[in-house]
Order: sequence, then structure tokens, then C-alpha cells
Amino acid sequence: MDQTLLPLLERIAGALERLAPPPIAEPDFAAGRLFRHDPTREIFHLAPDYPLALESLVGVEGQKARFVENLRRFAAGLPSNHVLLWGVRGTGKSSLAKAAFMAVTRDAPGLKLVEVDRDQVTALPALFDVLRRRPERFLVLCDDLSFEEGAAAAKALKSALEGGVSGPPANVMFVATSNRRHLMPRSPNEDRGLLAAAEDAEEEVSVSDRFGLWISFPPMDQPTYLAAVRGYADRFDLKTPDLDRKALQWAQLRGGRSGRVAWQFIRDLAGEQGKALPL
Repeated sequence: MDQTLLPLLERIAGALERLAPPPIAEPDFAAGRLFRHDPTREIFHLAPDYPLALESLVGVEGQKARFVENLRRFAAGLPSNHVLLWGVRGTGKSSLAKAAFMAVTRDAPGLKLVEVDRDQVTALPALFDVLRRRPERFLVLCDDLSFEEGAAAAKALKSALEGGVSGPPANVMFVATSNRRHLMPRSPNEDRGLLAAAEDAEEEVSVSDRFGLWISFPPMDQPTYLAAVRGYADRFDLKTPDLDRKALQWAQLRGGRSGRVAWQFIRDLAGEQGKALPL
């Protein structure tokens, strides 16, 4: 080699090294329990522990029992299912997932929660490949999941849950919350014929079918709503005359009853009485 070219080659190599992206840091999952995934930067942001205790969620006892049992099995390495929590808004789907996770980690410190944004579902297969190599077990949570725009995100989710030739990661349980049981939007098919309509219907349920456990959250009736309010009031020692009447008036102003409305009423009552709450 012509020795006069050596300095030029060294400068070119140095320039290429400066242009190259920095190496991706290995995730530090020992730093905490809850993380948010940023696929654009390929990093995991540490999040604070979820403060609301599982016992504080009232009016959803059956849903709590089913979800916690499935999560405990997963944390213990036993067969379990991906979970779809679906139902009307404000019924505590996301709160249940996070509060149950915090409760189960008391006995399973190796369990981690990674939250993903619903607009970044296409990054799930790559995320699952990263988590597959880790010794920890992961609850991957996507809140308010739906596929209004259709195919690309839905195909990415199905690919992640099926896992391709290598199969789905044994150390990952995917949990989604949604206002609808069938995540795909219903296609207008009045003029497409019976065969096309049947294909559309099949596609609408194909994503939801990847979840082995469906847990529904129906609208809250008045007795359940009042039970939730009383439960919160007892737990946080909030005493007031005519609690039920005030709670019903609050729900009427909000236009409906739900666990979220009950909690918002309790927050207002606690603020009125000068008492602190966990959220």
C-alpha cells in the first residue's frame, strides 16, 4: 500500500466512526419495575411505581380475580394467556392492569412492566425480540388499543403474538385495554356481497382471537357505583352527610356512572376535606 494514502484512510475511518450511531445501551431493568418503551430511540424510560393499591379498586372484584390469577401463573412460569381488557371507558381497565402488576411483584420481583404507545404497535415484533433474550419476565401493556387505520399495526400485533418461526417469547405476556372487544373497525360492506362481508367479519375478530383471555368491563349500575364510592370513602376515611346523594349528583353532572367518575368524586371530596390521596 502506498504509505502516502495511510493518513487519508485514517481520516476517512475516523469520519465514518463519528457518523455511525452510538451503540444501543443494554436496558437496565434492575433500576425499577415500570418502564416506557421508546422505539424511535430504542431505549426504555424508567417510570415511577404505580401508587394505587389493588385493594382500592372496587366494583370489579370478578375482573380482578381473573386477571391476577392469570398474571400470577405467568410470573411463576406456568401456562397463561395474553389478555384483552375491554369495555366502556372509565371502568378501571388500565388501573387494574397496573395495580395488579404492583401487587404480584411483591412475590415476583423479576416481573417487569413495559408500556407501549398504541401508535407504535408496529414496533412490537422488534421489542419482543429484545425482551426474548432477557432473564426477566415482562408484562407488556398497551392502553386504549384499536386499529382505526387498519392493516399495518394489526399485522404487526398478530406477528408479535404468534412469534413467527421462533414462536412467541415465553417471558412476555401482552395486555391490551380497549373500548371494543373486536379491535378492528367495522368495514362498510353493503355493496360488496356476502363473501366480502364474511371476510371483513373474519378480519375484525382475527386480532382479538390472539388474546386467550377476554375480560369484560360492563357499564356500572347505580348500586355498584355507590358501592365503589363507599369503598373509597371508607378506605380513605372520608366522612360526609348524604354521601350517596352527593355521589349521585356528581355522576349526573358527569353524564354517567363509572369507576373513574367515582374516583373523581372521591378526589373532590378529599380536596374539600384537605386530605391527601395516592393519586
